Amino acid sequence: MKFSIRRSVFIKELSNVQRAISSKTTIPILTGLKLVATDNGLTLTGSNADISIETTISASDEDNALAIASTGAIVLPARFFSEIIKRLPEETFQLEVTEGFQTEITSGSASFNVNGLDANNYPHLPEIDTTDAIKLDGAVFRELISQTVIAVSNQESRPILTGVHFVLDENQFLAVATDSHRLSQRKVNLQTGSTSKYDVIIPGKSLVELSRMIGDEYDQVEMRLSENQALVIKPSEKSVVIYGNSPDVGKVEEALVPNTVEGSELEISFNPDYMKDALHSFGQSTIKVSFTSALRPFTLVPTEDDENFIQLITPVRTF
Repeated sequence: MKFSIRRSVFIKELSNVQRAISSKTTIPILTGLKLVATDNGLTLTGSNADISIETTISASDEDNALAIASTGAIVLPARFFSEIIKRLPEETFQLEVTEGFQTEITSGSASFNVNGLDANNYPHLPEIDTTDAIKLDGAVFRELISQTVIAVSNQESRPILTGVHFVLDENQFLAVATDSHRLSQRKVNLQTGSTSKYDVIIPGKSLVELSRMIGDEYDQVEMRLSENQALVIKPSEKSVVIYGNSPDVGKVEEALVPNTVEGSELEISFNPDYMKDALHSFGQSTIKVSFTSALRPFTLVPTEDDENFIQLITPVRTF
């Protein structure tokens, strides 16, 4: 197993996964971070048996600077490994696993060797065998959690009260929490309902960690329930947000409502005057904007007659 990657990208995903890793566990290997390198990307997994978090860094996104030289898997001590990565001197680093699960991490003139563990001994994550999904705006889901989790019990002697009770029935999603002295309840009407009815309790501590992972108010989350598991997927790339910042005027931020959004998450900067001129040239036409990476030119074409008219804009480097 051998790969190189942009350090800032890796640290961002590592921080999310570490939320599920605890130093206090009866399963020693769960104090580690599982890394799996495939031809498609790098997957990071953390778990404490109650909550599991998995994220994948795509090899096709050039902004990640991820190059997979050889595939494989390893489990590394999460806290120690994280401290090493945060203190590396260069913007990119290389990780290579050799015989005996020895792992070498290099960045510029710095080099570290870490003892790893066999990833085959890492517990498999539970699988959700349902296709029913609840789709909510990130802001709504965070609000739902914050409004109910305050009422869960801290007394482990009554474990059923340490969680939030979720009920999904057709197009109504209900969340209730109580510590027997107070009760908090929130209902959400869903635009698309479920063909099945679910009645589950999710630990309050797990929900707090989940809420911290959900980004800004434009994120959308998808929740899938089974009899004893809940899977929450963050598809943040489905939204488009435009920002403007002028030292003289101030900051502007607006969420757009695109017809369709495809591909990986991308953040790009460009001259707003160039974009304004390009948009004016299309009149009332519906346009398609295509990006490749944050540092490469992007194109605008009309959705009809797209072979005869194209605008191209070069982005601005902001880092």
